[in-house]
Amino acid sequence: MLKLSARLQIAFYRALDKDQGQALTEYALILALIAIVAIAALHLLSNGIKTELSSVASSL
Repeated sequence: MLKLSARLQIAFYRALDKDQGQALTEYALILALIAIVAIAALHLLSNGIKTELSSVASSL
């Protein structure tokens, strides 16, 4: 029975490992930064994209 309680305690402490939370936070920040850059790029290129799509539509 002692081995079972030791295993449960180890599993509990592994679940509360702070490194996993830190990695998740880092991934979330990277994802947010990529989203901001993508939105900014689309905003800056929107007029050029509209012009190109209009020329393609008119040539059809």
